[in-house]
Amino acid sequence: MSNENAKKLGFFSIVLLTINSIIGSGIFLSPSAVVLSSGKYAPVVYFAAAIFAAILAISFASAAKYVNKAGAAYAYAKAAFGANVGFYVGITRFFAAAIAWGVMATAVVKTVLGLFIEKNYLNEHNFFLVTVGFLVLMFVLFLINIAGSKVFKFINSLSAIGKILALIVTIAVGFIAIMLGAPNHFNDIESIVNPKTNELLKIDMDVELFVGAMIAAFYAFTGFESVASGANDMQKPEKNLPKAIPLAILIVAFIYIGIILVCLMLNPKDLIQSNETVVLVSVFENELIKQIIFWGSLVSMFGINVAASFHTPRILEAIANEKQIPDFIAQRTSNNFPLIAFVITIFLAILIPISFAYNIVSILIISSISRFIQFLLVPLGVIMFYYGKNKEEIIKSAKKNFVTDVLISILSIALSIFLLIKFNWVKQFSIDNSINYYAIISMMFGYVFMPALLFFVKNKRE
Repeated sequence: MSNENAKKLGFFSIVLLTINSIIGSGIFLSPSAVVLSSGKYAPVVYFAAAIFAAILAISFASAAKYVNKAGAAYAYAKAAFGANVGFYVGITRFFAAAIAWGVMATAVVKTVLGLFIEKNYLNEHNFFLVTVGFLVLMFVLFLINIAGSKVFKFINSLSAIGKILALIVTIAVGFIAIMLGAPNHFNDIESIVNPKTNELLKIDMDVELFVGAMIAAFYAFTGFESVASGANDMQKPEKNLPKAIPLAILIVAFIYIGIILVCLMLNPKDLIQSNETVVLVSVFENELIKQIIFWGSLVSMFGINVAASFHTPRILEAIANEKQIPDFIAQRTSNNFPLIAFVITIFLAILIPISFAYNIVSILIISSISRFIQFLLVPLGVIMFYYGKNKEEIIKSAKKNFVTDVLISILSIALSIFLLIKFNWVKQFSIDNSINYYAIISMMFGYVFMPALLFFVKNKRE
């Protein structure tokens, strides 16, 4: 193995990057979200959501064996449908990913400030404190990336292993406690009052309720679709990505289901009614376990930002490598770091949250639409690769498989359409029963005006 190749992410580093991209704050801060809508059926709901996610993940894994270029959905769409479709997917995905990164970074800062700073002081100096914390976090992420692939690999692996260990220890302690005679409160959940509705959590589960809860749980598995954005920085991406992504989904599913089961058996009441910022802490009485969960949550939130700092600039770099935007953007430093692409990305990720005074939930529809586009086009692209209908060159030696490349991809498209139909569009485009003009304007800008302008500039350059 050459020295240059050795610096790239190997199989296990890709698995850890995928886990870092999926597990963030949700399982620590709000593990009760799905329980509130599904009650004692929550573990089954998470299992169904994991199958849902695995089907889509297999489609992305199949695409990776045909296309080993960086950019993930951008590279797959360009190879399958041509330069124009690829460019549209790439630009909209980059814009959405930059906003999403800013949102995640803001959430980490707000959570940490809420944990360590007195509430009245925080409310009084909120914008200043969040801004300082936000800029410090982004600067730390910049330093991690510019230091080179070895440093990034170490930090990414450390943060992923840290969150995995914290959650696995939590699961193990919970099951050991039950086996040693701790009361099992699983069936008590139906006698607990939902603090949001003041009604008992005795849920008469039907298809509609189950589907709604499963969709909510499914979003806890997203993030895998971004992993291949940095394929150029991975060893044998066409071989490692198709194996690493499904394995990571399997590990995440085991962790999520394990955590939910432990919480429902040990202490469902505090899980549901807790006012703690890190809700998972409330389930346990042992101080050591509380500390492991608390610090694990901080590591997890930092880790998902480390992953975003890797993926997002490489989408822009991939577009530049294909000469669809000025190729100087793809220039790298002596440490093989895409400096210009990173600076542009981090500028957007910082500017947009600050411009909205960190109240940017109203424009997150951009991220949701980007995900739907990927979930529809990538499986369709895999089918085209299988039948040789691709517009651009792919890896000819890729091993075709009718089940994973065609049947699973058709199922992925059907599930994505189902997601689109069941998505709460009204909620996304309204605030307190009023029209959400921010969402409408951001949609028009992100998916119509900005791509049109960049298409015009691209065509003029050509």
